[in-house]
Amino acid sequence: MKKVFLTMSVIALAFGSCKKAEDKAVTTTTTEKDTVKTETAEAEKPMDSAAKMKAWMDFATPGEVHKVLASDTGKWNCDMTFWEGPDAKPEKSTTQADVKMVFDGKYQESVYKGTMMGMPFEGKSTVGFNNASGKAFSTFYDNMGTGFMYVEGTYDAASKTFSFAGETTDPLTKKNVKYREEYVIVDDNTRKMSMFDTKNGSEYKSMEIVMTRAK
Repeated sequence: MKKVFLTMSVIALAFGSCKKAEDKAVTTTTTEKDTVKTETAEAEKPMDSAAKMKAWMDFATPGEVHKVLASDTGKWNCDMTFWEGPDAKPEKSTTQADVKMVFDGKYQESVYKGTMMGMPFEGKSTVGFNNASGKAFSTFYDNMGTGFMYVEGTYDAASKTFSFAGETTDPLTKKNVKYREEYVIVDDNTRKMSMFDTKNGSEYKSMEIVMTRAK
């Protein structure tokens, strides 16, 4: 990381030097005093060590959204419903989810196990909230394919809803398709996740998972 930063700094310095040389060549009447003032104004004010430390601490410290994610900790029974298309008949499946927080409460990690389409199913997701960007994000991958799903979005405290959107590659067409997810905290022992895919330019619900806390 330090090597990358040093390389970028050298490139930036070299570019800045060339730019200043061009400016001096074009404006021959610019005095030395004016040039010094201009160079000083263009330079960014560096952060002091205390400001840098605070920025990193703010980035690394779990906040309110992380506490919301932590409320999912535990084991869940998941009733899953799938639709292959807007007019398709629903298909059912069941899985169990084991949810925990990792890295000192910074990320929510969930492991899913069960059956899907009559075959053993295993999946893993990571959900978090980036303090720097102010966005929530979710990743997912499983044993049913070789892809990796990633979405970003927001959390609305009033409705207790995470809203995500992103793209994934359709294994049938090999093209990227848009999809979105909604994750609702219904109550202390119930969660509901809905996924919406796009087909022929129209959005439809492709999956719904109702999670109930295992006793």
